[in-house]
Amino acid sequence: MSESAHRGRAGRERLVVIGGDAAGMSAASQARRTRGPEELEIVAFERGHFTSYSACGIPYWVGGDVTERDDLIARTPEEHRARGIQVRLRTEVTEIDPARQRVRARDVESGAESWVPYDKLVIATGARPIRPEMPGADAEGVHGVQTLDDGQELLDTLTRARGRHAVVVGAGYIGVEMAEALIKRGFLVTVVNRGSEPMSTLDPDMGRLVHEAMEGLGITMVNDAEVTKLLTSDDGRVRAVVTEDAEYPADVVVLGIGVRPETTLAEAAGLPLGTHGGLLTDLAMRVRGHENIWAGGDCVEVLDLVTGQERHIPLGTHANKHGQVIGTNVGGGYATFPGVVGTAVSKVCDLEIARTGLREKDARRAGLRFETVTVESTSRAGYYPGASPMTVKMLAERRTGRLLGVQIVGREGAGKRVDIAAVALTAGMTVEQMTALDLGYAPPFSPVWDPVLVAARKAVAKVRDV
Repeated sequence: MSESAHRGRAGRERLVVIGGDAAGMSAASQARRTRGPEELEIVAFERGHFTSYSACGIPYWVGGDVTERDDLIARTPEEHRARGIQVRLRTEVTEIDPARQRVRARDVESGAESWVPYDKLVIATGARPIRPEMPGADAEGVHGVQTLDDGQELLDTLTRARGRHAVVVGAGYIGVEMAEALIKRGFLVTVVNRGSEPMSTLDPDMGRLVHEAMEGLGITMVNDAEVTKLLTSDDGRVRAVVTEDAEYPADVVVLGIGVRPETTLAEAAGLPLGTHGGLLTDLAMRVRGHENIWAGGDCVEVLDLVTGQERHIPLGTHANKHGQVIGTNVGGGYATFPGVVGTAVSKVCDLEIARTGLREKDARRAGLRFETVTVESTSRAGYYPGASPMTVKMLAERRTGRLLGVQIVGREGAGKRVDIAAVALTAGMTVEQMTALDLGYAPPFSPVWDPVLVAARKAVAKVRDV
């Protein structure tokens, strides 16, 4: 009996989910909450070994802050199956056929293939690490870090590495976090970065603060450098990273260049992609022009509420929200995902790094006229023990005073202050309106004027002067 015939006789719809992590399994779980197994059959395909895990936690597992891999797993395949979700691990979807509403699935181990029909489809294929097209990029010992399987392979390499030299290519979130993790593993770490400063999600003046913290941790920072090739030993293992000006020994290389939406399947199926390569959806996370296909997570583009343009922002927070929205809609309810303001937070040792909204170059690209202010303050009242320095940079639109973006670099208590600005951006507040925010105050938590509000006051004066 064919699967489609079985489905018809069962008298229930089938939801097929491609991808077993945050967006895909959140969608499956939410759909199951709203519709029981007698109404909706759910089949989820995952080409790896795990489901519902925290990819954001991988650097902390590699670095030893998280001791067990399974601590990163929120829900196992067995737990999903117990709730009536058919999880098929080590199964890769190789083709989507929207016209006939079916997907081709291939067992990774045996190579066996079959067509699986669907009534509703969720694409949650995530993102893939960017691998530079250069000699040696696929050598043994060169790692991208996107999945738990990637993390395990990296740990295996670290365990059997012949030497203690590690090179991280790229200095974004993953690059910076992996550099710290490798230092904790006892490696001599060099970060090769083509930008002028690490953390290109910040403006260079704020990235400089991160640079100084990384060097204080014992990491060698090489900025304004482009990797041209990776050298290998006779046995095919990586041995060095080469730039135009130098050669750096490497027993392991971690690629932290960034990620791209994994939309190979979607593109081949003729589904609409945006300028950043991500799938385009409506506010309900339904793929545009396709009534029975939804998409979420790192494979989609989302609306930037500050500029009104589409952006690709791969974050687990968004992916889980996408999944909730999709699952609600698949289950017969109604939910929307209105967009993002681009909030992110990270750390290097005890230095906290946060941003939301636009950088200077983002604002220029959007054609906005703006002013910037930077303030130095402390995390607590200056007289209270443990007060630490904090730098806050704020962008505001000229004349209107509309908040455009905030970046924060500081010690304990700095990073999560960015949430104040994220709420203000989402609400479309002006910097003048922000100065009236009734924030919590006590000397152990903040100066009487919170550093974010000090920046807002300074921005008010500046935008009024133009």
